[in-house]
Amino acid sequence: MQLGPDPSPYSDLDRPPLREAALTRALVRPGGLWSGVEVVPAMGSTNTELAARARAGAAEGAVLVTEHQTAGRGRLDRTFHTPPRAALTFSVLLRPDVPAARLGWLPLLMGVAAVHGVRRVADVGAGLKWPNDVLVGERKLAGILSEAAFTDDGPAVVIGMGLNVAQTRGELPVPTATSLALEGAAHADRDPLLRAVLRGFAERYRTWLDGGGDAEATGLAAEYRACCTTLGRAVRVDLPGDRRTEGTATGVDADGRLTVRTAAGEDAVLSAGDVVHVRPVGAAPSAQ
Repeated sequence: MQLGPDPSPYSDLDRPPLREAALTRALVRPGGLWSGVEVVPAMGSTNTELAARARAGAAEGAVLVTEHQTAGRGRLDRTFHTPPRAALTFSVLLRPDVPAARLGWLPLLMGVAAVHGVRRVADVGAGLKWPNDVLVGERKLAGILSEAAFTDDGPAVVIGMGLNVAQTRGELPVPTATSLALEGAAHADRDPLLRAVLRGFAERYRTWLDGGGDAEATGLAAEYRACCTTLGRAVRVDLPGDRRTEGTATGVDADGRLTVRTAAGEDAVLSAGDVVHVRPVGAAPSAQ
């Protein structure tokens, strides 16, 4: 008798499914940030869905995870998809009561949490390319996208992440990407990785909130700079309208902006929303 395809998510034991009940027990606590964890088999974009829920009144702390993201969105409306259960693709909903000018630190905060989670769980030496791409060496491991949703209950922020975990080289979208499996991770289990990232984010977020969103006073800015591999490097910054700035990345200021010292000795101050790409000088263009 010929057997049909196995529909069970456990048919690929190298890519086990996430268990919603177990994640909820581990992450949702009285008085904690996370109010609920939902895992769905497939979805176009967790950011799009969670932003819609925010506008409908969803509370802070919702976590939405998909096993198969089919229309993920990155910066500048770039799209991507991931093979089922090969990546960690999720979004979180926040309603921070801080000055609007300080909200730009939230995706950077998520980047710091991701770097520390990857280092701790996978034992892979990840770092951050400004503003919030997670890299291993020069290869991209994860992207982070933040967007605002204006609601009757006040502004909300949705932060999404796509982190490559089990992809083979042929499953990655571009040659400049990588995955934990390709980097020889000590552990490439998505469950403890998600727990580590979300717990690390929640801890830093509470400290940042208690400090009124002041990244310098709360230590977030210093922690970010320690993770940021862009600093001290010669970079080329592509700007809208085919404009370009080259120089040495000298710092990240209190507002999360990158400062670049040009050959003329001038300091260019760049916000993430004004930049198309930041690359090391001499690096090849990337589709990501």
